[in-house]
Amino acid sequence: MHSEKEEMIMENDSSRVRKDAAVDFLQLVVAGRIEEAYRKYVEMDGTHHNPHTPAGFQALKEGMVASHSRFPDKRITVVNVLGDNDRVAVHSRLVLRPGEGEVAVVHLFRFRGFRIVEMWDVAQQVPVDSPNDAGAF
Repeated sequence: MHSEKEEMIMENDSSRVRKDAAVDFLQLVVAGRIEEAYRKYVEMDGTHHNPHTPAGFQALKEGMVASHSRFPDKRITVVNVLGDNDRVAVHSRLVLRPGEGEVAVVHLFRFRGFRIVEMWDVAQQVPVDSPNDAGAF
């Protein structure tokens, strides 16, 4: 049996591993290493909630491959990573083509152990002439 302090340390370590996994997954996908990203981090029988892609992680993976073909030079910059138990949220700047505007993206992952079993994503184009001086980031 573990002490309360030991339990907290183990949970903090697990949270860090899940956060690192979520970020690495996204970076691998954007780099076009989609097969590797899925092999390392995704339970293929899981669920995604992207409304533009058919159900199932296989369909999402195929969509990511097609997206990489269309936008091979896209870049992602992680701004914030939050973790709570089995959930990780990653807030990022995404540029699909160099010289084009940024997209603010939040990916939310649910993990079982250290594998992604559920994923949501929301995106918002960042206006170039935003009236908000604080911006999207």
